[in-house]
Amino acid sequence: MEKCKIIFQPEGKRGEFPPGTTILDAAREIGVDIEAICGGKLTCGKCQVVIEQGEENLSQMTEDERRLLDKRKAGKNYRLACVTRFYGDVVVFVPEESRGGEQIILKEGVEVSVTIDPAVKKYYLELPKPHLKDDLGDFERILNALREDYGIENVDIDYEVLKKLPDVLRESDWKVTVTIWNDREIIDVEPGYKAENVYGLAVDIGTTTVVGYLTDLRTGKILAIDSMMNPQVPYGEDVMSRITYAMQNPEGLEVLNKKIVEGINQILVNVCKEAGIKPEEVSEVTIVGNTAMHHIFLKIDPQYLAVAPYVPAIHRSHDVKARDIGIKIAKGGNVHVLPIEAGWVGADNVAVLIATEPYKRDEMCLVIDIGTNGEIVLGNRERLLSCSAAAGPALEGAHIKHGMRAATGAIERIRIDPETFEPEYKTIGNAPPRGICGSGIIDAAAELYRVGIVKKNGRFNLDLDTPRVRVVDGQPEYVIAWANETAIGHDIVITQKDIREIQLAKGAMCAGAHILMKEMGVESVDRVIVAGAFGNYIDKISALIIGLVPDVPVDRIESVGNAAGVGARLALISREKRREANEIARKVEHIKLAVHPDFEREFSMAMYFPHMDKKRYPRHEEVLKVRGAE
Repeated sequence: MEKCKIIFQPEGKRGEFPPGTTILDAAREIGVDIEAICGGKLTCGKCQVVIEQGEENLSQMTEDERRLLDKRKAGKNYRLACVTRFYGDVVVFVPEESRGGEQIILKEGVEVSVTIDPAVKKYYLELPKPHLKDDLGDFERILNALREDYGIENVDIDYEVLKKLPDVLRESDWKVTVTIWNDREIIDVEPGYKAENVYGLAVDIGTTTVVGYLTDLRTGKILAIDSMMNPQVPYGEDVMSRITYAMQNPEGLEVLNKKIVEGINQILVNVCKEAGIKPEEVSEVTIVGNTAMHHIFLKIDPQYLAVAPYVPAIHRSHDVKARDIGIKIAKGGNVHVLPIEAGWVGADNVAVLIATEPYKRDEMCLVIDIGTNGEIVLGNRERLLSCSAAAGPALEGAHIKHGMRAATGAIERIRIDPETFEPEYKTIGNAPPRGICGSGIIDAAAELYRVGIVKKNGRFNLDLDTPRVRVVDGQPEYVIAWANETAIGHDIVITQKDIREIQLAKGAMCAGAHILMKEMGVESVDRVIVAGAFGNYIDKISALIIGLVPDVPVDRIESVGNAAGVGARLALISREKRREANEIARKVEHIKLAVHPDFEREFSMAMYFPHMDKKRYPRHEEVLKVRGAE
């Protein structure tokens, strides 16, 4: 009997099953956690999934299923996983609310000292009431008070604010708080004294996740944080697939833009609820993201980013009215989008730079932001070089047989005994294992290589006396957890194909770093700064063992967490940081790896653990001993 293929997004897990298998049974079989409180009795309606492809290969919807979907206001292409059977190939997206395991997303990062000087400020005014001998216009009356009380001149007023101005002034007995953006425009007028309530939202739009930070603009304090999977994930795991979707579908750009705007508005609602304020009290939003996310957010056609010479629509920072782009803050509120460096190095990398400030250091720093699309910057106060390395989703769990996001039950740490080849592992939440997340994948590769199960070239050593190493369907694999230990009822393994995916990802990052070092004329770096939520969880020694980062002393590897989010917050509370962002974005020299004459050679050498050239990693034996002594 020919089996049917099913793919679950956003994790990218896949499997083949007999025709007539329910989506829920398939999910359980391969470790995709879908909420099903009622156990498939058609009473809870929690197991909603979205059918992305293959709707014609599904069983017919029953009245009971339709009733539950209507009750939960499900949209087009929604089905209940517990009763929907597939008879051909399908692609299924599991929405956030249907996932049983809550994803762990790092929301804090490096802290930077900065003088607070936001673009948005509030001023309290008590205006003289008009009368027959003083019939000055309402707006001009405000201008006079601003000049006399605060020395502020030459400001304009937002049209929407102007429309409500007469009513607000008279209803408040001419005592109001005005919000001024960038010393040049009144973007809100509120009755009474509200000068202490100044709020902004910093948003980091990642390819996989979106994080928002509600911030007090007077103090810089974070009031609330919220995050979610990027709602564009169903349309492509990576940047190129989303650009392709926008190009190949007439409404593609509109769809992608709408999804991210809706997601940001949901984050806005969530953080405001937690802080006890209303979304319309938020005056400004700062946005960072890679160049494709930047263009899609601004509803700019991203297709030209995908073809040489990879030119973006705009390099410098850009301000746009929130209402024009659909962000539901104050009507006159502003959205500030940070500048980008190049076609494949975006505003998120600029945000990382203003957070880590390598341009203010004397030491040679390598800044690596590890994600689906990895960005690398090398330099100091004298010179900065950057490049983009297509690490792909492997390091985040996709394309790995038992890879998963960082959620409860994910194996996040692995150690292997060099004599018995038996593993020890730790899972998130200390729950029975369901799969392996990014940090566990790096650990697995490092440990398999360290103890000799995987050779320098990435191939399995099949001459070892251990049941953990075996060949299944012609492919070598290592068993990390036996079926009876897991939450999915199956062995959790690392396969030869998985190792290959890891080699490709780490090879791209390593090659990018070494090309930048060659262009800079240096053979080593003084410090490696690892940014990104994923980078924060990586074991430094494991990263050195496989050659994910250049050879440096362990204490010179610094994890700074979600530095892009920190940079977005800095731009929210500091106009000086905005100035720095525009200056640095133009100062960085971008190196295009795809056309660099040394890339193919560097990439092929970097595919080895830790590298084909031993001279590149002179401390490697020392690092292996440190791990062995742990």
